[in-house]
Amino acid sequence: MDPVPIPTPHINAIGAATPDHDIHEAFIGWAGEQLSDPREQAVFSRMVERSGIDHRWSVLPRGANGGSPVSPEGFYAQGMPPTSARMQHYAQAAPELALKAVGNLPETLDPASISHLVVASCTGFTAPGLDQLVARKLGLSGAVERVLVGFMGCYGAVTALRTAYHIVRSEPEARVLVIATELSTLHLQPEDSLEPLLAMLLFGDGAAAAIVSADAQGLAIDGQFAATLPDSEALIQWHVGDTGFAMHLSGEVPGRLGDALAQSDLRSAICNGAGLDGIDSWAVHGGGRSILDAVEKGLDIGPDALNHSRTILREKGNMSSATLMFALQRVMQGPPVDNGIAIAFGPGLAAEGFRYSSA
Repeated sequence: MDPVPIPTPHINAIGAATPDHDIHEAFIGWAGEQLSDPREQAVFSRMVERSGIDHRWSVLPRGANGGSPVSPEGFYAQGMPPTSARMQHYAQAAPELALKAVGNLPETLDPASISHLVVASCTGFTAPGLDQLVARKLGLSGAVERVLVGFMGCYGAVTALRTAYHIVRSEPEARVLVIATELSTLHLQPEDSLEPLLAMLLFGDGAAAAIVSADAQGLAIDGQFAATLPDSEALIQWHVGDTGFAMHLSGEVPGRLGDALAQSDLRSAICNGAGLDGIDSWAVHGGGRSILDAVEKGLDIGPDALNHSRTILREKGNMSSATLMFALQRVMQGPPVDNGIAIAFGPGLAAEGFRYSSA
């Protein structure tokens, strides 16, 4: 008896969405006021200019007279809200933004066609979970199998897509809806020192949805890889506190990533033992300009290789796990790809990704 062939999973389509409230400039003004040291103020201003970010979008409502979350009557106007208030907003806004991303898929979603739902998010907790809230609002069958990827940070979309990949390989008829939704702007923190304010400067809100199946259209995904850097667990941390989730993002991260990517063992894992010369497409998580610079230098790739990632960073900031799917969407809208690499970075310090090609 001939063995049953294992299907090749494909990302058939991606839809993406951001809110319509641009909070980037308002944050810059607020953050500058938190710093009392003139030297730190000057450094912060320079880093703003060098950030490569023009806009970041928030689900938080506009304050008085259309103001920002830090303006009078804004979400943060009366001090730092407790975690409970932030999670209440997450439970309402996260499903809405996720549904907006699903609505932006190239073709209208048929709820009856979905067999599995995989949702990634690290910026909120609620029960029933975001997976169940989205499933109900989409009208998915109660029999749909669900997975919730929580608190994995910026590489959460890789884990979600990898989960869909394994589902399709084991169930060739499966049609998996993958969603990454992040509301980072719910977690503004009362800080008066430079490093945490520079970390908060990066993040915005966004959501992306993808259909993964054995249908040979879109991007074929294969060649999963994962690597955790030794002695790096203190470099990125995400703590649940009384006033939201507090992130620690060390300034050492870009340098450590760049050094790791320059090593032959990690390069070999990323390229499946082949060289980088044959790679014709990159979908890299735009964690920040310094991260993208480190990737470009560490892998010794051309100055235009990360254009998709730099464009997303400029227009939307770092949307945590959703960011990589925005990059993959731009890849799918471009010319055919023979050998592409998707990669994201997050707590661990870890690098996770996969290879892709056009169907």
